[in-house]
Amino acid sequence: MLAVDVQDLTRRYAKTRRTPEVIALDQVTVQVKQGEVHGLLGPNGAGKTTLVKIISTVLLPTSGSVRVLGHDVAHEARAIRELVGVVFGGERGLYTRVSARRNLHFWGALYGLRGAELASRSSALLERVGLADHAGVPVETFSRGMKQRLHLARGLIHEPKVMFLDEPTSGMDPVAALEFRGLIRELQAEGRSILLATHDMAEAQSLCGSVTLIDHGKVILSDQTATAARVLGVRECVDFELSDDEGLIAALRGQPFVASVEQRAAGDGQWRVVPCESTGIRQVFGWLLERDVLSARRAEPSLEEVYLRLVGSRGLSL
Repeated sequence: MLAVDVQDLTRRYAKTRRTPEVIALDQVTVQVKQGEVHGLLGPNGAGKTTLVKIISTVLLPTSGSVRVLGHDVAHEARAIRELVGVVFGGERGLYTRVSARRNLHFWGALYGLRGAELASRSSALLERVGLADHAGVPVETFSRGMKQRLHLARGLIHEPKVMFLDEPTSGMDPVAALEFRGLIRELQAEGRSILLATHDMAEAQSLCGSVTLIDHGKVILSDQTATAARVLGVRECVDFELSDDEGLIAALRGQPFVASVEQRAAGDGQWRVVPCESTGIRQVFGWLLERDVLSARRAEPSLEEVYLRLVGSRGLSL
């Protein structure tokens, strides 16, 4: 049984006097295996939020089918709500004037938790996400990272089997983001299934076993993360180091066996060449060896490069 099984899903928003009909999702198919982290990628307005709302039973599909652990969203919404947890970014879903503990007590009560069980589970979750020392502090005093950890605790209060994370590390400092990603890996190790919506390609590459890329309501890529670069038509690329030489880079970009040449990081002399096809990698090496390159090595195209090729830089967190 799949954790999430979306088949030919279409969602239309009806025409009004002020707005035309909008097709937010168009024949979308996505499958998330149990126990995996699946990345949901795409620019703003691509349809990611609509998809998550349908899977979590907030919206109904116009056509197609959606099942969560075998339950149909159109007919078994109540059963699904007990199985899923949703973690938003920012302050949505948090009551900032009260403490972290009281936030968890409120959300736990909505799931039918009471008394000692609710108190025990809340305390355990606050300890787990590193907020035990701030349990009685108003949430409005929390940093962005602390609020996100409280969001995660809120999403776990009813012990869901499937979780939807919406940009969970957006706005965090690098240390807080690293710690939060560690918590995501712990959840996966426990057997939970996670659908992670993110603009951060490095985050998706490090956490997700598979990814789906959506643009304008349509799926343009759905594959294992390790093999997603096949869509570029090549399996390997070349990373090289070069002192500043704009003429050489321009000449390399003009070679018929080169698909793209991009700087890896601004101003550090690190470049990446993606050949047009797998046989082009030898031509790239031969061409570079005849020029004044400091070093060159084989590499694999990153998820970021796949995104840039298919969608462009819209909504990408670099």
